[in-house]
Amino acid sequence: MPVRVECYSSLEYAERPTAVWWQGVRVEVDTVEKQWRTPEGKGFRVRLISGQILALFWSNRTDEWSIQS
Repeated sequence: MPVRVECYSSLEYAERPTAVWWQGVRVEVDTVEKQWRTPEGKGFRVRLISGQILALFWSNRTDEWSIQS
């Protein structure tokens, strides 16, 4: 399911997520706990300021963010 993610980008797109639109509300990312790359895109485990932990993935192929379970 696509999700809206705001991110910091400098030399390349999606260097670090900064906020997620979660259940219709914008929630800032408190901490990026882990990040990884695959041939398909980039993944991030983030802790939101609400305390919730999400695994976000940006797909190179679809140019979309999703929440991974």
